Parts: sequence; C-alpha cells; structure tokens
Amino acid sequence: MTAVGQDTLNTRDTLDVGGKTIAFYSLAKAAETLGDVSRLPFSMKVLLENLLRFEDGSTVTVDDLKAMVQWISDRSSEREIQYRPARVLMQDFTGVPCVVDLAAMRDAMSKLGGDPQKINPLVPVHLVIDHSVMVDEFGNPKAFQDNVDLEYQRNMERYEFLRWGSKALDNFKVVPPGTGICHQVNLENIAQTTWVSKGVDGELIAYPDTLVGTDSHTTMVNGLGVLGWGVGGIEAEAAMLGQPVSMLIPEVVGFKLTGTLSEGITATDLVLTVTQMLRAKGVVGRFVEFYGPGLDSLSLADRATIANMAPEYGATCGFFPVDSATINYLRLTGRDEWQIELVEAYAKAQGMWRTAGAPDPVFTDTLALDMSTVQPSLAGPKRPQDRVLLSNVDDNFNNELVKGYKKTGEADVRVDVDGAEYQVGHGDVVIAAITSCTNTSNPNVLVAAGLVARKAHALGLTSKPWVKTSLSPGSQVVTDYLNKSKLTDDLNALGFNLTGYGCMTCIGNSGPLPAPISKAINENDLVAASVLSGNRNFEGRVSPDVRANFLASPPLVVAYAIKGTVREDITTEPIGQTPEGKNVFLKDIWPTNQEVTDVITSVIDSEMYRTRYANVFEGDRKWRAINIEGSDRYTWSAGSTYVANPPYFEGLSMTPAPVSDIIEARPLAILGDSITTDHISPAGSIKADSPAGRYLQEHQVARADFNSYGARRGNHEVMMRGTFANIRIKNEMVPGIEGGMTKYIPTGEAMAIYDAAMRYKADGTPLVVVAGKEYGTGSSRDWAAKGTNLLGVRAVIAESFERIHRSNLVGMGVLPLQFPEGTDRASLKLDGTERFTIENVASLRPRQTVTVKLIRADGSEESFDARCRIDTVNELEYFLNGGILQYVLRKLAA
Repeated sequence: MTAVGQDTLNTRDTLDVGGKTIAFYSLAKAAETLGDVSRLPFSMKVLLENLLRFEDGSTVTVDDLKAMVQWISDRSSEREIQYRPARVLMQDFTGVPCVVDLAAMRDAMSKLGGDPQKINPLVPVHLVIDHSVMVDEFGNPKAFQDNVDLEYQRNMERYEFLRWGSKALDNFKVVPPGTGICHQVNLENIAQTTWVSKGVDGELIAYPDTLVGTDSHTTMVNGLGVLGWGVGGIEAEAAMLGQPVSMLIPEVVGFKLTGTLSEGITATDLVLTVTQMLRAKGVVGRFVEFYGPGLDSLSLADRATIANMAPEYGATCGFFPVDSATINYLRLTGRDEWQIELVEAYAKAQGMWRTAGAPDPVFTDTLALDMSTVQPSLAGPKRPQDRVLLSNVDDNFNNELVKGYKKTGEADVRVDVDGAEYQVGHGDVVIAAITSCTNTSNPNVLVAAGLVARKAHALGLTSKPWVKTSLSPGSQVVTDYLNKSKLTDDLNALGFNLTGYGCMTCIGNSGPLPAPISKAINENDLVAASVLSGNRNFEGRVSPDVRANFLASPPLVVAYAIKGTVREDITTEPIGQTPEGKNVFLKDIWPTNQEVTDVITSVIDSEMYRTRYANVFEGDRKWRAINIEGSDRYTWSAGSTYVANPPYFEGLSMTPAPVSDIIEARPLAILGDSITTDHISPAGSIKADSPAGRYLQEHQVARADFNSYGARRGNHEVMMRGTFANIRIKNEMVPGIEGGMTKYIPTGEAMAIYDAAMRYKADGTPLVVVAGKEYGTGSSRDWAAKGTNLLGVRAVIAESFERIHRSNLVGMGVLPLQFPEGTDRASLKLDGTERFTIENVASLRPRQTVTVKLIRADGSEESFDARCRIDTVNELEYFLNGGILQYVLRKLAA
C-alpha cells in the first residue's frame, strides 16, 4: 500500500540504504509539531506512523494524530481512528469464503451496472492452504503421502476455485498445499518487518510491515516486530477492497519480563504461564506489549510462541519491538541483506528500535513475570488459560473426572479393545500430536521433542499402542533440520512420522481414531485424553471421541505418548520400562538446554530457508496440474457442495432499505459463559444425523466424503446447517441435552437449531440469541456470524463479547447488545418462552443504551436496558447497510 496522505505536517524524510534513497514519514519530524512521542509504546508508534502516512483531513485528521500524543498523558482514549494495514493474510478455511464473497460481489457489481474489476484486492493478499490436510494415516512411512492424496481427493473443488482466484484477482497469491502453516510461512518468509512500495510519483516509501489476517493467530508475527492481528473474513475483505479498519485507539498493557528460563523449561511452559496471567488480568480488546530485560534472553522463536497465543490471553496483539534478535532472525531465515539493512536503519530512524537501558514506554497498565519462576506446565482439560503444573496433571484430571465428568467411583475402569491385547480406560492418552503454529515454528521445542524420542528409543521405550501419534510441522524447514540431525529416525521409531504440513490436530483435523478404540470409548462412555502442542483445547474441537484435551510442549507430547495416561504423575512415576524391566523416569529422557542448543547450531542455517522458499508459490505436481481457465467472473457449479454463490446480495439495490425494528423475536438459544466460535460454527467433523449431514446425503455425498465443516466453508447451505451444531454446546432451553438442539416454542418440540430456525423463518418470526460472558471467544471464524445471520437471528444479547466475533456480528448486520452489570439471563429468569422487542433500530447510535422489552409466556411485560455494542460510526454504517460487504459494494458501485 502506498502513501496517500496530504502530509500537512510536512513529515517526509529520507534514508540512504545500500545506495538507494528511501522516503518515509518521520515520527521525529511529527514530534516537532505534535509533541514528544518517544515514550509511546512501540506498537502505538506503528499506529501513529500509519495515521501520519494516511492523514488526508478526512478519514485521518491532525486531531487524530494529536489524540495519539495525548494518549501518553491519559493512557487511554475514546477516539476512533481509521487504520490501514499494509497487507492481508489468509488460510484456506477462512480464505475460501472470502474469495467466494469476492466472486459473488463481482456478480452483484455487474447487476448494479458497475465494473466487476473494481472488486479486486488493492493491497497484497497471501492465502496459505494449511487447514485442509487431516491425520487419516499415521505412524508409518507412507502417512504423509497418503494424507496428501486424500487431501487433494477431498478438496479438489476448493483448490480449483482458489486457482481461479489466483488467476482472476490482482495482488492475490496462493501458497499451495503441503508447504506449511500460514503463520509460520508468514514468520519465515512473507513478513518483511519494514515494507517498501512505490508512491504515486515512483518514489520508494518505507513503512512498518502491518497486516490483518483471517486467522486469530495472525498475532504470531508480532514476535518479529510486525503489527498484525486476526479479523473476521468479512473485515479482511473490506481491508482488501481499500476500506480502513475502524478502531478505537487501544489501551496498551505492558508485560515486563525479567530473569531467564531455568534449566529444562520450555517456551511452551512460559506461554501457558503468560496466558494464565493475562486472562486473569483482563486484556480483551487491548494491546499487550512485552518489555524489560528478559527480552534479551528470548529467541525470536520464543517471542513468536508468546505472540501466537494472544487470542488465548484475549488481547488484540502481543507485540515485541524490533531489536538485534529481529535482525538475527531475518538473517537466519534467508531474507535479502538489503532488506535486513533497511529494517535496522528504519527502526532506528523512527525510534522503533529497542535498546537495553532505554526508558520504558508509558503503558495503560502493567504486570510482570520473573521467568526464572516458570515451572513445567500443561493447560486443560478444556481451555488454554487453565494452566496446571505438570506435577498436578494427574490430580487435576482425577478431580475433573468426578466433578466435571460425573464419573464417581469409575477411575479404575478399564475395558477391552476389540482385536487388541490391551485395555483402555479413563484418562488414557489416545491422541499425542506435535502440531500447530504455536510450537512447530520453534526449533528449541521441536529439537527437544526429537531428543526425548532419541533417549527413549535408545532405552527401548515405545509409545503405548492405543496412542494415535502424529508430527505435523508448520514448515518444510522443520523436516530439513530434523533429517539433518537424524532426529527424524528417533521420532519415527515412536510413531511420530510426518503426517502433513498443516494445522491438522490443532484445528480439529485429527482424523478418526482406530475403529476399535473409538468403539471402546463411546460404548463405555470413557473420558479419553489428548495431549497436543497446540493453542486450542476447547470442547469438541480436537476429536469427537476425546473429551479431555491438554496443551503441552512437543517434548511433553512425546513423553505422554510413552506414558499413555494423564491419571498418573509423570514427574514421579515411571514413564515406562526398558525391555529388561528397568523403570525409566521423565528426567532420564529429558534433554539439557545445552544439548538442544548444540543440535540447533549444528544443523540449522539460512540456506535451508532460502532453498525451501525459493519457489513457495509453485506447489507440487498435483497443484501445478490443476488447470483453470482465467475469467473475470467465476462460473458457479450448480451441483457443488463445496463452493456456492451466497445469498447476501440477492435483491441488492443502491439505496439500503431502513433497518426494521425487532418485534416479538423468539430466542433460538440461551447459552452460558465462554461460548466459543467453535461452539457456534464448528470446523471439525460433520455428523451423519445432523442437518448438514442430511443435506450432504441428499446431495449424494457418501459419509466417507463428508470432509469437515472447515473444508466446506465455501458452501453456505452446509455452513448455516452447521451453525450452533457443536456436539458439546449446551442450550439452556433444552436442559440435559448436548449438541445443537433447541425448543420450537409454538409446539414445544425439541429439534435441531437449524430446523427450528427454518420454521421460525417460515412463520416470519425474528430470532435472538441470549448468552453469558465472553461470547465468541476463540478463532476469528466469520461463519459464526454469517451462519447466525442466515438463520434469521437479528440480535445477540450477551454479558460480554470477544473482540473479533462482536465485530463480525456487526459486519453481518446482526445487532450485538450487552447486558448491564447485574442483569443477565438468570436474573431475568429466562426459559426461552419469552418474546423480545427492540425498537428504533434504524436510529441507533454507537454504544448507546437500548431498551429491550420482554413479553412473558403469561402475557406480562417488563423491560431491561442493554448497551448497543456497535462501537464506532463506521460499524454503524455497515449495520445500516445490512453488512460490511453491502456497504463496500454500494460505495464501489457509486
């Protein structure tokens, strides 16, 4: 994106880098007029530069710039700003529906009499196909190739569509399947830390690398000094089409790190500690910025691990400033030397370079951690912020078995597995997965996992036979250094064969458990466990057969595969026995820090990265064989169950109709706290007897070919049927029932939420959803809002919202309302028989108080106040247009 502002403050300056003159917008020059900005947090300096570059007297004004400086005194602000990120990052689950929407917008633009070519990304967009590959085959040398073959077989329609997009759309590049996870590819290759583009006069202009991404873990690149965070797909589409991201100037929480990690402590232990601390602090909607002397001891990979889990601690981002570690990493990963020189020169010129001993920035609030106090940890069994000390995992699970899973007196139950010489029971680890962007980008923990496997293999230990083991790296470079160190052989010996390059188990693509184990679990209602090196362990996400899920470092994943259970203390009980019957303990196979460092320094070099990323957009022979005729508009296939033209623009006119009031709406669901986007729009398997499963079978799709909800996000018919279809969601309107069920109040019948919604739609009855705290936590899953809209839900009334999902609801024309303190579904004694009326919807203002009228089943009436969570003027425009895409389309057509 090039600079477009008026620069009324005359802040243009130049740098000489390697003989090239580079222009930039100088914060030092701006300070001459605005006042000292040296104590602004580094993340806020990035925002200030963005406003400075796009200051035009209209979308960005001098008053906006002054508000950023005033922040130093007030440490918070209510001012709304218009932020323009340099680029957009996507993964295929969220990327496919984005491209579907762009294709549909081209059709709608044509019907409005406009130019379809106006629907085109105006900033660089990178889509990485990483969410589709599943762990079908595992524990053998053929697993990788077999899983890739199945991936193409299942997803060819989607891949053909994305190939069309890569040809038809400008500024749109696709990283093909089998390359890596989008966040690791971003960190290792795409991200530049300082971006350069040509201005309208041909002048080269430098500015901070910034982005939004359609995956919540976009924040991982914050570890490289790149400001980025996850947004819904609909927001990303708007950013692609030139719309600014409307946001309030954020509060910034400073997290001071001191000390160093103790011997044997991993970055995963650290990030789980940080996540727990920040969740307790409360940082939803805020920036978090890390500072302090502890940064000097953290590798770039460790910083990226911490930044990655910002969604888990609830922050918009978890930012690390640029310093010598940034430069070293750019050099290690094979970036161009001129680019590296530019990054350092630019950061120093802008006061964005971190140095030890410099005054700390000013923060809204702070907290601190002495890293020497971090202890070995896992998180689970249901949430990533629920950290548990490694030595307490057994007690934690055993207590949960009684209190949470209601298995009193069943702890020692073990049952036979058909055709096997072993039994399984509660707490048995049936999935052990080295997976996810969080950890597979970090050589320290991956090499540690390999060394655990080497020591265990040398002692004759093996993984337990009921454990489904998998290794799913985020980049092909991981395979290179594991091969070079010969750690691959040891991992293979324990069943951790390469299964694919992608998110896999972390996103829910763990694949089916062996049928006899699945049968034993389900017929006996066992609480089985998984241990994965991921960032999400929400209910129903990892596997429909596994109810207790623990996040752990990769070396602990290997250890638990050997141990086979979470019911015993892995720190004091033997982890296994040698063939001679000698007990082996965890400490016997745990590598020293020096052993890990020695392997890393001997096997990893920049040539690995340069070689692997030289042809990153070319793909394998299967990808190159997909031949698509290029055209401006996509030819929709009427029979496709993967890609369909969505109904958002049907009957669209240039002038939006006034938004109608919500009159006597019925509740579709009454939900509790911490309802995640996985609950609202699952990404995993599709049940045969669900509305989505029935739809697919009606369209001659065999059960074996259902694929997953995530893979079918390009088809609205599947996705709206999958909305609120998570197998673990609990709707209080049908107490005692799990899964996507509700009560159709006119007849009192219990039925699938989709079926009830369609009945209400036929009746002409609007709908609302009522929920507790933290509604919409988790992934930046736009289908959670799209599906809500398509079911006919006009408003969601909750005690609090997670940032991305609230924004997505507005972007789909759904009204988010927040209960005031002291009022909730319990205090109102809601049971689902009520009707809700909300008037004057067309004249709403951002964050105003709204009166909601309740009509009880007996005809009595009462009212309560709620806060309108349309937070900004821009969001209000989107809402009044029926959604952000309709707003953008009308603006472009005009």
